[in-house]
Amino acid sequence: MEIEAGERCSSCGQENAPIFKNPLPGEKQDELVTAAKNKASLYAELDKLLELYGRERGELIRVLYGAQKIFGYLPPEVQAYIAAKMDIPISEVNGVVTFYTLFVTEPRGRHTVRVCTGTACYVKGAADIMDKFKQELKLDGRETGEDGLFTLTSTRCIGACGMAPVLTVDEEVYGNLTAKDVITILEKYRSDPVAAGSGTAAAEKAEIQPEARANENHDQVH
Repeated sequence: MEIEAGERCSSCGQENAPIFKNPLPGEKQDELVTAAKNKASLYAELDKLLELYGRERGELIRVLYGAQKIFGYLPPEVQAYIAAKMDIPISEVNGVVTFYTLFVTEPRGRHTVRVCTGTACYVKGAADIMDKFKQELKLDGRETGEDGLFTLTSTRCIGACGMAPVLTVDEEVYGNLTAKDVITILEKYRSDPVAAGSGTAAAEKAEIQPEARANENHDQVH
């Protein structure tokens, strides 16, 4: 016999408790369980990081940097967790996060492209490079592409004016660029999402010949 909420027991006369059916399909439940387990594992990694640095107040920046490596960004709940574990006011943690451009509070792509827009880079075409990235990544006002692979930002001088215009992809430095080099750089990371190297310039990374680029610039000037 099927019992519905609101009916009364034939023996004691009390109203039956409502029966709540799970509104989620099995696959969705599995996704949520997996997500919860993944999140728990991330916090476990953060706990290890906190133990490594001894939860010393002076190690806050190191902890935040490590936490961002683990989570990909620093949402409010992660900041609050760190503040509680290190016994630091949340306002202090948030103040550090918002002060340093290194830290981000929203999800970003797997790779972060930072185009230098300092004076030396700007006068040599940094704006054209930015525009080309926006076009190729179809950003349309966003910083992160829909595929979640790239986030595009601008940055001030990174100390490589001799290779202007310059950009970085994660920790890799690319210099002596034009807008034509954008596709080559993007394809490298699209074909090898975990691409890594030793921080060489684009002349090596994107197979761009510096001598040829120098000659091009010389011809343009003259």
